[in-house]
Amino acid sequence: MSLIGAGLGVIAWGAIAGVTLGALAPSRARALVAGVLTSVVGAGGVLAGLAALGGQGWSLTVTDLLPLGAMTLAVDALSGAFLLLVGAVAVAVGVYSVGYTGPGGRHGAEPDATSGDTTALAGPSSEPGAAGHAEGAASRTAQSALPLFVAAMLLVPAAASVSTLLVLWELMALTSLVLVLAEHRLRASVRDAGLWYAGMTHAGLVAIMLGLVVFAAGAGGESFTALRAGSGDLSPGTRSLVFVLIFIGFGSKAGMVPLHVWLPRAHSEAPSHVSALMSAAMVSLGLYGLIRVGFDLLGGGPHWWGLLVLTVGGLSALYGVLQASVAVDLKRLLAYSTTENVGLMLIGVGAAGMFAADGNRILAGVLMAAAVLHAVNHAAFKTLLFLGAGSVLRATGLRDLDLLGGLARRMPVTTALFAVGALGAAALPPGNGFVSEWVLLQGLIHSVTATGSPSVVAALSIPLAVGVVALTAGLGMVTFVKAFGVGFLARPRSTVAAAASESPLTMRAGMFLAAAACAGLALAPATAGAPLTRLLRVLPSVRDGAPLADSGIALRLAGIAGSMSPLLIALGLLVAGASVAALARRVAQGRPRRVAQAWGSGGARLDPRMEYTATSFAEPLTRVFDDVLRPEHDIDVTPYVESRYLIESVRFRQRVPDRLEARLYPPLLAAATRWGQWSRRLANGSVHRYLAYGFVGLLSVLIVVGISG
Repeated sequence: MSLIGAGLGVIAWGAIAGVTLGALAPSRARALVAGVLTSVVGAGGVLAGLAALGGQGWSLTVTDLLPLGAMTLAVDALSGAFLLLVGAVAVAVGVYSVGYTGPGGRHGAEPDATSGDTTALAGPSSEPGAAGHAEGAASRTAQSALPLFVAAMLLVPAAASVSTLLVLWELMALTSLVLVLAEHRLRASVRDAGLWYAGMTHAGLVAIMLGLVVFAAGAGGESFTALRAGSGDLSPGTRSLVFVLIFIGFGSKAGMVPLHVWLPRAHSEAPSHVSALMSAAMVSLGLYGLIRVGFDLLGGGPHWWGLLVLTVGGLSALYGVLQASVAVDLKRLLAYSTTENVGLMLIGVGAAGMFAADGNRILAGVLMAAAVLHAVNHAAFKTLLFLGAGSVLRATGLRDLDLLGGLARRMPVTTALFAVGALGAAALPPGNGFVSEWVLLQGLIHSVTATGSPSVVAALSIPLAVGVVALTAGLGMVTFVKAFGVGFLARPRSTVAAAASESPLTMRAGMFLAAAACAGLALAPATAGAPLTRLLRVLPSVRDGAPLADSGIALRLAGIAGSMSPLLIALGLLVAGASVAALARRVAQGRPRRVAQAWGSGGARLDPRMEYTATSFAEPLTRVFDDVLRPEHDIDVTPYVESRYLIESVRFRQRVPDRLEARLYPPLLAAATRWGQWSRRLANGSVHRYLAYGFVGLLSVLIVVGISG
């Protein structure tokens, strides 16, 4: 048996054991069993992914297993990249979940955490505590669903037929929905998030199913082999219809704008280790589906396909980072950051599609490699950030940055590891996010000059894309300076933050694994050159050349005059920091020291109320982007009873709603409600009417078949 087959076998048997033992194990051992088996399932994905990226191939067909056809599995280098991504995330999450779902800690969030409201320096709200949490993430249902969810995600890239992909995609959606609803008894907002997630994910499934069914009907078969062979026989209109449908379906799972509305809800309300799996791994499968169908099965397409993906990616990146920059709920901030990073991936995929259509395969390969590399980097730092947010939530019961602060002294390990993830998410060197964004920018900047005579569309869209990536990087840096500085530094702004304690060992171990992945990807990205080359060979339109040249510690791009060495950058920063510290100590040596109180803006004593909150930190950005964000303010002034001219307290509240959601979705939901109410009239209980419906439907199908035949 090949290593790929062995890895997939570990995934299958680990999932079966996880479901069985997760349901039968006693409560004291349930967290350990589920966590270990989740890591085992993830390890199977890592094994299969490494083997596939190393050049191995594997396939399997099981007949009479699915009602619509045989179950067909096949693994190539493209599948291997996402098997490795999902598996590595699952290993860290499995270790982390042992401590997170164990007894102790405050796992509930403040009741209005997802509403967008912030009350400056209010006291902490009550939390359900560990007893309530046992009914949620630590329940038998949730613990049984966790390894099954991971297994479903790992098998999606291995699917090699339409029916197999749809079944596994739906299994992934249902198990993730169960996990999102794990704490539905604790907060009403969880139930609301579950409804939005269920509606959006199944709408996306319908779009994917329609696109693949149309594709399979035109190609004359449902296996991926038949789809590749028959894609050339489809008319341009049919090919475009298939691409648009699968772009909508897979894009909704990835969280692209405007189909992102489920993401900040579900990722905020799910248990933190589940949020890490969904944000770091599951959304990446939306990118996988788009690349697999659009660039592999369809073999690429016209110029406007890439322009469509590029435009939506740019809008997603900008809107996601704007919402993240003003968010005060830590997990909501990370969720919108996911939309931002998915947008960056789509920019790379869209630009690759544009240049592949122009025949520039080398440049298309660099941009596609940048998109996949950013997906891997995003998986690493977003796993770490969500696990860090879960550590804070377990210790304090809070997600509101305005009520945190002072955690650096009380949770030093969590603080240091969260800083590693924040560095990657801010795209600053030596963070791992900087590497893939640098590759993306290099590909975009050199694209116009590399083509010699660019089209008008490329000449206009590519510079705009460069500006979007640059602006996104700047706003992302502000976002994570706010998240880390306000949430972890300064003084605590609530009693629970002041009483926080460090997380259990297994939680810290899971975060350390994610941090180690971030460090490896940041310091040695050139090692991804050979795997990315094998991945691109799967895609007909971008299979020429190696995107990353094998140049030791330096990172060089094929066909582009640009290189850098992340390791040398990190060493330079380390030497510069040590030199400044040594110089400062040298200057101060021999001078008398005075202990004096720091300047406190005229006050004799510093108080947490004098600190920046997340709301005040983001206030300048809120003003600059007022036309886009449209924040809502509420000021309550309470006078003394003795005199209305003397003010006892002033209460300020700010809410930054999702304006795209507010503008687009209420009319759609209202129309759906009216349609549902009208359709109820069709079902009046009359058998004759039902027979007439069947006759008209059958007649319509026969007419369509006769015309099309």
